[in-house]
Amino acid sequence: MTAAPTTAAGPAATPTDSVIDIGPWSPAAFEARLRAVGEERYHDRHPFNLRMHEGTLSQDELRRWIANRFHYQRHIPVKDALITAKFDTPALRRMWLRRIQDHDGARDGEGGIERWLRLGEAAGLDREELLSGAIVLPGVRLAVDGYVNFCRLRPALEAVAASLTELSAPDLMRTRIDAFERHYRWIEPDGLHYFRTRVTQGRRDSGEALDLVLRWARTREDQERAVAALGFKCDVLWALLDAVDHA
Repeated sequence: MTAAPTTAAGPAATPTDSVIDIGPWSPAAFEARLRAVGEERYHDRHPFNLRMHEGTLSQDELRRWIANRFHYQRHIPVKDALITAKFDTPALRRMWLRRIQDHDGARDGEGGIERWLRLGEAAGLDREELLSGAIVLPGVRLAVDGYVNFCRLRPALEAVAASLTELSAPDLMRTRIDAFERHYRWIEPDGLHYFRTRVTQGRRDSGEALDLVLRWARTREDQERAVAALGFKCDVLWALLDAVDHA
């Protein structure tokens, strides 16, 4: 019996082989699949977040989360700068640059990073210690580095699709505000300003990103890559909480 012919890429095609052409999902079906990723895998279901919202975290646990999540927050404008560099039109770059300003601020003392630092201070953490990164856990560093490198190395479609965790963020922010106001009153109310601003920013940002992904992913392969990218981002956020929870 003779072996089947092979190539460097694997078994060679035979005349009887047929290629199945799988067409793209409809826009509605594609969007539903993207939203299903968040519904099934977003980190609002992580045990640490569940305990946070139930009000059962200790002060030390909450401070540990704030300090380690800050490492992620401060890298958001970095990954957005990498995404911006992939765009080939001024309109797209202007749209995405706004995200960088949302976190870095137009001047010192403004923006999401500053608001997170104030959350840390409201929880009794030292600003300089937060900025030093000395208390960031290795698992958190690994998760954040993985996300930044994903945005650096992957095409614009996948980098933008990964940001679609923002589809689930507004609901999470509202839940978090309610939990902090009810269970963690030892944190100064002004420290919650970051969460309040992200309710509207997250809704706007996710709408823009979703529109791009729906327009750019024209083939089934592109659509599946976008869904996988969003799944990867959910894994990043989940791994970050795993590191904090198991510390």
